[in-house]
Amino acid sequence: MSEVQDQDYFPEEAGWPEDHRSGFVAVIGKPNVGKSTLMNAYLGQKVAIVSAKPQTTRRRLLGILTRPEAQIIFVDTPGIHRPQHKLGEFMVQTAIQAIPDADEILFVVDVSTLPGDEDRQIAALIAEHERIPVVLALNKMDLLPPEKVQLHTNAYFDLVRYDDWMMLSATRGDNLDKLMARIIAHLPPGPRYYPEDQVTDQTVRAIAAELIREQVLRFTHQEVPHAVAVLVDEFKERSANLTYIHATVIVERDSQKGILLGEGGRMIKRISTAARQEIERLVGTQVYLELWVKVWKKWRKDEADLRRLGYALPQEEKFGR
Repeated sequence: MSEVQDQDYFPEEAGWPEDHRSGFVAVIGKPNVGKSTLMNAYLGQKVAIVSAKPQTTRRRLLGILTRPEAQIIFVDTPGIHRPQHKLGEFMVQTAIQAIPDADEILFVVDVSTLPGDEDRQIAALIAEHERIPVVLALNKMDLLPPEKVQLHTNAYFDLVRYDDWMMLSATRGDNLDKLMARIIAHLPPGPRYYPEDQVTDQTVRAIAAELIREQVLRFTHQEVPHAVAVLVDEFKERSANLTYIHATVIVERDSQKGILLGEGGRMIKRISTAARQEIERLVGTQVYLELWVKVWKKWRKDEADLRRLGYALPQEEKFGR
């Protein structure tokens, strides 16, 4: 929770309005409700990868939005679900541990469907932290039939303690300004914790790895997407106009490697081309991207492999201020 001492906080000297607000907003929800899409929409750029496949977000990452009247630090978290392996346990614990340190909880739900077990699990977690204000974001309103609006909204209102709410569509942009006003209203007075031009705590190298994984999710199906990780082995600016990247795409089985490579290497070429285009938009130069595919058997169940891939244990991940 942000704590601002009077002797340390002089907004007028920094050129901020007297009621300048700031804080960490834990964005929580079950998989595939649009948490990352919503955060990217506010930031105006892709910081978190998105996919129609559940459990796309694996790590806790920050999206930093600085406005004249406030600095909102979104803590994007993995979807809370029933884990099936060590990676799943890491993801769920990462999401859960973001809640106690937050200044505000943004509970994102898919209002086009009724609440499920995972929504109820999250509501129970929220109930454990009565001091933290909660804004309920009823996302995907564009998919909600008019005759079901009252039934579905009332189901979520009855589900969870909340201080404010808003119906929205993150993909279309409906009501994003109204939701932002409610988010800022529940933040405490405070300074800016990050430079105003910083939008994330992720390195360019880490974002590049995620953009590669995003294209794997896009082009592959069945068991492959969830078994994939990406390790950037080399990231080098070879000139002002060219960035060289060598990355390894890791899977758990030889059959998955075969699917990723495709006949005559066609699939990995499609993935590489699409990922290169996304990374070029990120870095602002041409990119020479080399992808290799390796098999690490059962890496999602192996703590040593998870560490090698940067999935630190949740207790080691803290967002400071």
